[in-house]
Amino acid sequence: MNRSARLPILAASLVVMALTFTGCNRLAARDQLNKGVEAYKAGKYEAAITHFQTAIQDDPSLPMAKNYLATALSQNIVPGLDTPDNVKMANQAIDIYKQVLQQDPNDINSMKGIASLYFNIKKLDDAKQWQEKVLAVDPKDPEAAYTVGVIDWTEARENALKVLAPAGMTDDGLGNAKLPKKECLALQQQNAPLVAEGTKYLNMAIENRPDYDDAMAYMNLIYRRKADLDCGDEAARKADVATADSWRDKAMGTRKANEAKKNQGPGGIVMDSNGNMK
Repeated sequence: MNRSARLPILAASLVVMALTFTGCNRLAARDQLNKGVEAYKAGKYEAAITHFQTAIQDDPSLPMAKNYLATALSQNIVPGLDTPDNVKMANQAIDIYKQVLQQDPNDINSMKGIASLYFNIKKLDDAKQWQEKVLAVDPKDPEAAYTVGVIDWTEARENALKVLAPAGMTDDGLGNAKLPKKECLALQQQNAPLVAEGTKYLNMAIENRPDYDDAMAYMNLIYRRKADLDCGDEAARKADVATADSWRDKAMGTRKANEAKKNQGPGGIVMDSNGNMK
């Protein structure tokens, strides 16, 4: 057989070999993915990270591998800590979620994962923006609306504490009626937009999930922030506190009912509202 006749045969053999290696790599990747899931469920996050990284190396197109890797990396993040190391780890996970979004711009789990990471490293404005992106894809997502409301309350509370401390006051949760008028008006200017937006989004969350007891609990809290802004209007303050109390009672009653009917069944790996595996 001359050289020119052998070339097509060689080319065909290389194609077969490439397909064989590709098939082997895909099988190996799926094996690593399964091992990563098992390690994650066992709380062995470092081992899970290694398995997911190997799965991606073996088959970069494997569905969910990058999402799982970012979720596993997220377990190393300490909530509420914005130290350089914590921020660095969070940004690593965020970058992987963003790679997923390059392939699927509407992947809600990745958007929620990014939002959660930003929240955990105290970048609240970034967290809110990513939850708003979730709502742009799914306007009826109750968790995203709830989280925006929580962020607004968090910022409003921080503003309130900064005003109360110099006045020698601690938050009484009842509208802080003794706060001097000047300081109250300054707080009103800061917090009125946050309270209005937070109330709007928490209402949205409850409309889309009528038994959302966590959202009801934050409705209680945000009405207490609203009471801060009444600035000498005693009737309005009492009305806001009464509304807060009613939401507190409703949250407790709904939570009790939810616990009574809770029935967790067996299943495989799934993603929760923040993009975490469970």
